[in-house]
This record gives sequence, C-alpha cells and structure tokens, in this order.
Amino acid sequence: MLASSSRVFLRTATAMGGRTAVKALAARAASSSFGAVTTNKTPVYSASKRFFSASPSNASDDPRYQYSISKTFTGTDACLKAGIAPLGITGPSTVYKNLSYPELFEHEQKNKEGVVAAAEYGPTFEVDTGKYTGRSPKDRFIVKNPGSETAANVDWNDINMPAEPKVFDELYAKSVAHMNSRETVYVFDGYCGASPGSRRKVRFVTEYAWHQHFVTNMFIRPATAEELVDFEPDFTIINTCSQIDEDWERHNLHSETAVVFNPDAKKGIVLGSYYGGEMKKGIFGLMNYWLPMEGKLPMHCSANVGEKGDVALFFGLSGTGKTTLSADPHRYLIGDDEHGWDDDGVFNFEGGCYAKTINLSEKTEPDIYRAIKTDALLENVSMEGPDNVPDYFNISKTENGRVSYPIFHIDNYWKPQIAGHPNNIIFLSCDAFGVLPPVAKLSSEQAMYHFLSGYTAKVAGTERGIKEPVPNFSACFGAAFMTLHPTRYADLLREKLEKHGSSAYLVNSGWTGGPYGTGERMSIHTTRTCVDAILDGSIKDAEFHADPVFGFEVPVSLPGVEQKLLDPRSTWANPADYDEAEKKLASMYVNNFKKYEGVGSVDYTKFGPQIK
Repeated sequence: MLASSSRVFLRTATAMGGRTAVKALAARAASSSFGAVTTNKTPVYSASKRFFSASPSNASDDPRYQYSISKTFTGTDACLKAGIAPLGITGPSTVYKNLSYPELFEHEQKNKEGVVAAAEYGPTFEVDTGKYTGRSPKDRFIVKNPGSETAANVDWNDINMPAEPKVFDELYAKSVAHMNSRETVYVFDGYCGASPGSRRKVRFVTEYAWHQHFVTNMFIRPATAEELVDFEPDFTIINTCSQIDEDWERHNLHSETAVVFNPDAKKGIVLGSYYGGEMKKGIFGLMNYWLPMEGKLPMHCSANVGEKGDVALFFGLSGTGKTTLSADPHRYLIGDDEHGWDDDGVFNFEGGCYAKTINLSEKTEPDIYRAIKTDALLENVSMEGPDNVPDYFNISKTENGRVSYPIFHIDNYWKPQIAGHPNNIIFLSCDAFGVLPPVAKLSSEQAMYHFLSGYTAKVAGTERGIKEPVPNFSACFGAAFMTLHPTRYADLLREKLEKHGSSAYLVNSGWTGGPYGTGERMSIHTTRTCVDAILDGSIKDAEFHADPVFGFEVPVSLPGVEQKLLDPRSTWANPADYDEAEKKLASMYVNNFKKYEGVGSVDYTKFGPQIK
C-alpha cells in the first residue's frame, strides 16, 4: 500500500508525463533528495530542486503546448520591436512576449517569484501577493477628463471614483520610468471577449513572469502568431506593483496604492498591489463601460450550454452556489464569471477561471480541485511540509486564497466560448431569513426588479463580525464592477430578454423552516432539482400560484422537491413568525429599491414586493 505522500507524488508525476510516473516514484524511493528524473525530456517533479523542465516529447494534442507563439526581443531596440516603445518604455534590453506555459513556468522558478506546490494533480506555481490578498476597491480610480464621453456617462460614486488627468499623467510617468530602469519586462497581447465582433484587444506590460502567467490564464490567448502582427491594443495596463505613490495625499488618493484607468487615453496603471485580480477586474469594469455603448450587455454571471445548444445564465453573489450549479456534468461550461450578450448570443470574456480555494476539496468542488495542476496559478494558499503541499483549510494568510487556470483544465468546457441566446436566466439568492421559495418564475419586469436588487444574505462565517443574517443588495449582482448606472444594464437585459424570449427564474439556495440558526439550509439536491427542472423545461408543466407579497409565480408541486418546501410558510413552526419575517424582508427590498424610483427608461418599483 502506498503512503499518502507517495500516492500524491505518483499522481503528480503522472500528470506531468505518464510514461515517467513509475520511474519518478522509484527515484523518490531511492533518494531522500528526490533529484531530477527525466525520460525523453518529459517534465517531472523535483521536490528538492523545485524546478521543472518543460520540453515535451510529443504534445501535439495537449492544449498546453498548442499555445506557442512566444517571442523574445533583445537589444537596444527590443521595446520598439515588441511594440511598447510608443508607451514610452524604451529602456529594457529584453522583452518576453506571450511566453508559452512551459516558458512561464521556467521563468517563474528562475526568478524565484514563488514556490512550486505539490498539488495532487500536478505541480502548480504558487505566489504570495503581500498585504493585498484581494482587490483594493478604495484605491481604484477612473480618470475624469472634462468634457469627455467618459465624464458624461460614468456613474460617479464611491465605487467609480474620479481621478484628475494630471494625477494620472504623473503616476503614468512614474510607472514608465520604473519600467525603463529594468533590463527585462514581460508583455502579453490578447483579447477580452470571445465574440469577434465584440471583443477588445488588450495588452499587459508587467515586471513579473507570474503576472503574465495570470493574464495568460484569464484572458483569451491568440491562436496564431499572425494575429499579433500589427496588433494595436484597445487598452494597455502597465503593472508596476513594486512601486508606490509616495505623493498620494497630494494626489487626493486614499493610500500609496493606486489602480488608475484612463479610458480616453486607453491606458491604465497599477502601483502598490501585487494582487492579480486588479488586472482582471479592471478590464471587466471597462467592458462594462464599452459594450453598453454598442447596445451589448456585459454580465457578471456564469454560463453553460446543453447538448441541444440551450444556454443558461447564472447570476449570483458569493455563497449562492453560482460556481457549483453552473458546473453541471451534463452540460458544457462556457465560463464561470464574466460574459457578454451581443446580437450573436452569449460569449465568455475570459480564457480561464479564477476560483476561491477556501476549504476546497475534491468531494465538494471536484472540477476546481482537479483543475489545480501545472499551468494553474495559486495565490496566497498555505503550504504544508517540505514538499509544499497546499492546505486549503489553513486560512491564516487569508480567506481569499485563489487559483487561476486556463479553461481547458475543465473537462467539459465549451471550446468555442460562444453560444446562442440564453433560453433561461437564473438569479441565485441565499436567503438566510427563510422567506423565499426554492424556485419562482419571474415576468420580464420582475426579472429587472430582482436584477437591480441583486439580493442575497450574509451569514456568520462569511465575513468577520457577522453574528446574524445581514441582507446584501448588489446591483446587477456585481455593483463593484458596474461602470454605468445600473438601470442602463437593466434596460439592456429587458430588451434582450423580450427579444429572444428568454425565461427568468429566482432560485433560493438559502434557508427554509425558519431563518439562519433556526431553520435548515436547502439541500444541494433540492436546489439542483429546481435548476434541472428549469433547464430541461419540465418546470413549465407545473401549476403555479402567485405569491401574495412578492408577486412571483411559485410551483404548487415539482417532481423531486418536497411539496412543503414550495410553500415556505408551511415549513415554519409558527406561521405568524413567517408572516413577520416576510414583511421584514419585503421592506428591505423596498427600501433598497428607492434609489431606482423614477430612474431609467422604466420604473420597475411596482414589480417588487407589495406590503399591505
């Protein structure tokens, strides 16, 4: 019987090269130092040296090696040849552009940018992002250029905070000067958006190989080198995370960290934060600005497609089950986070996934767990022992441990990343007050009300200091990334929903029989059964009744779902307590929605709960 560590090692070696697995295990048994073991140049795990060679003997069918368009420019004109001289970056004598996955892995190790983790399905690079283990929303700014289209259209608030053009110019000059002091830089050219008619060309100039690795995972990789000939980016981010803004008070910013985007200049800079998500969410925010101007809808949602081409969208905040429910073994994953909806249908913004690793196990999230293998990138995950085994349950560093990985790490991903118009739109809520039914059908107007509300509830354990349920309303299920006023997105969603005949549903993955602490959480079986009924269309055969307060249509019965669950009031020990809780939640909805009264092309207020 193999010891646990040996089983992990064997699986690791197998993942890196099946023909060398047995030899790798034998070498480990023969030596306590586990020196490099190589057969036919297949990369094999070396626990002592922590270095991996990456020269495959035969990898024509492996997506890892199909992405191979890298170029290295050297000499005094390296920046000119790499296309970054117009940015003012002319100093580096070596520019690494669009490195392949094996090259990135080697650069990360050579530069000592992190450690190689002994993940169960393959050696995976891991980095520590310092004090920022998540985005720093109070340090994110958009340049407000007087008289510009941006100034007129951005919804300026405490999320979309304005920065003066002269401040951006100073910080941009600082970033460029730092890049010019370096001998080497990394450049990635790619796309945000799989739809050719809606995508944007993006460029990232970074100090670190792992940052290029991150954007290589998260954005859409060019298929051929020819695509990069005369590549003119629609937006460029220069990431000089090692630098800070010492003059932040004079610049009227909030700290020495600055993430500033100038849509009119088509440039952005990152200073002071190593967190990779700043680049991903920065471009997402810009897509939320650009696409609506063209009548296209950007969405913070996951999406999948069935064998018959039927498309489903899943909107939901953290803890609602969005990732789990969209990862359906009987359907293909289009993407897990950011999508667009244009005249041709739904398309993924990204080329990969960015998942939380807190309490991750193969049993609870098998797709994510198995995706953590070579070419995935771990951030802020605790390592155990001399072999650096990931411990996803150790959150002493942060509860926001993350992994990014290319979407081809998911077995049933939808390769085109583009599908038709959605048949079903599902709004997921984790209602900790025990009021909402497990599933309800929405009219198009009710769908807009719930889209603008973006409701879920936080419970103890989701954030520090929370002792009882707290309502969380996030417009469009992603208020932190909405660059325009939320009603702009709601109007677009209504137009598309009505034009294409999409059905909308509210699914509650939260509590029943009472609030959090008294009732019980909906079983994943119940929630999955409700979703399956939506996706296979059988829910349309059900008899419905209108909820007297919220107005949505609730099935009287649904195969596979306990009938009493479809009548939440009947699950409470005291129906009068339910009535009070329902009125309380309805009031929360109403109070939150007051900011939308009379705003936008349609006032959706009357399609929300009616309190008598």
